[in-house]
Amino acid sequence: MSSRLFPWFFVVGFLLLFVAFSLFSVNETEFAIRTRFGEIIDTRYKPGLHLKWPWDKVAKFDRRILSQSYQGETFLTNDGRGLIVDFYVKWRVNDPSTYYSAVAGNEGLAAQRLAEIVKDGIKSVVAQRTLQQIVSAERAAVTSQMFGAASRNAIGLGVDLVDVRVQRIDLPDEVAARVYETMKQNFVKTASRLRAEGQQESATIRSTAERERTVILADAERDALRTRGEGDAAAAQIYARAYSKNPEFYAFYRSLQAYERSIGKESDLLVLTPDGEFFRYLKEASPSGTAPARHH
Repeated sequence: MSSRLFPWFFVVGFLLLFVAFSLFSVNETEFAIRTRFGEIIDTRYKPGLHLKWPWDKVAKFDRRILSQSYQGETFLTNDGRGLIVDFYVKWRVNDPSTYYSAVAGNEGLAAQRLAEIVKDGIKSVVAQRTLQQIVSAERAAVTSQMFGAASRNAIGLGVDLVDVRVQRIDLPDEVAARVYETMKQNFVKTASRLRAEGQQESATIRSTAERERTVILADAERDALRTRGEGDAAAAQIYARAYSKNPEFYAFYRSLQAYERSIGKESDLLVLTPDGEFFRYLKEASPSGTAPARHH
């Protein structure tokens, strides 16, 4: 190799090395922050290829929503009962400068700091309530309180809390049996009270229905008697008019009806004297010995 080309190879190599340490790329899912000797120079990098000085450093961290689960954390209630709580946290970076200053862009350290913040929020909410209040309270209300307290404290990390959820609330084995027995007794008392109220309401409804039934039957019987009386009165008027037009025919017709109802039925026994008034029309055609006139 010619000695005259050696300096040029050295220059080209130096330039390539300079370019390699002066270029960096940023993805759509990343934040990038450039520092120089520990001082933040710029954070406004869009996705693509960018330039920097070789002695500058570039830190990248995820701009998407991140999540972390935590299990078996113990908290004390207002009445001194221990609770074992499983929860998870969802968060994302909103201020790269603050995030880098707080945790140096370390995602694991950020998750640890957030866990402590969320634990403090859960601790404050749980410490304000008894075990019974926590078990019977709506989970949404408890979660809202925890989320509000944790969100305010997470601002100092340069992140936004997207969600904080309690996945499971459990009791230590030595406390669970006693708590369940107390809850069972309370539920039995509640059930007895509701059952008594239901029986009282049932008795009231039954008595009201019985009273209404009695009134309805009485009104119906009264209307039936009035209708029956009106019918009997109308029938009596009809009979009276028929009797007044032809008393003898009316007497004959009534006797035939009496014969039909009393004579010729099985297992009936009728004891009458032959010369009685009942057989008057069987013995003779008319009381005067002549047949009654036939009407067409």
